[in-house]
Amino acid sequence: MKIIKAEARQSGPGPADYFTGQVTITPIFTAEAPGRVASASVSFAPGARTAWHTHPAGQTLLVTEGQGWVQREGGPIEDIAVGDVVWFPAGERHWHGAAPDQAMTHIALQEIVDGTPVTWLELVSDAEYGGAD
Repeated sequence: MKIIKAEARQSGPGPADYFTGQVTITPIFTAEAPGRVASASVSFAPGARTAWHTHPAGQTLLVTEGQGWVQREGGPIEDIAVGDVVWFPAGERHWHGAAPDQAMTHIALQEIVDGTPVTWLELVSDAEYGGAD
């Protein structure tokens, strides 16, 4: 058994290479082998968002605060709110973040495959975020 105390988890800013706007990431856990699941709580200020990205084994988001947006490549921007669960299949290109006028926090769960839980791509442009692209 392993207990990870809340005070042992250090929050930090989302790197500008992978996020637009003010984002705070708080790791929750990374499973020890043979487990593969990693989790973090991610808080987005209004208008903040991830870059486009994929996950080798998919990703699940559990919205815990506020209201946000998600989009998969080729699909519409969709609203998400407290209590919603979002599943992105393995390899699906997508982004997620806060709505323009409201903050959002979610817990992200994804599996690590070949040493990585995510492949980061380009930033979501303001036009894409605004729904123009």
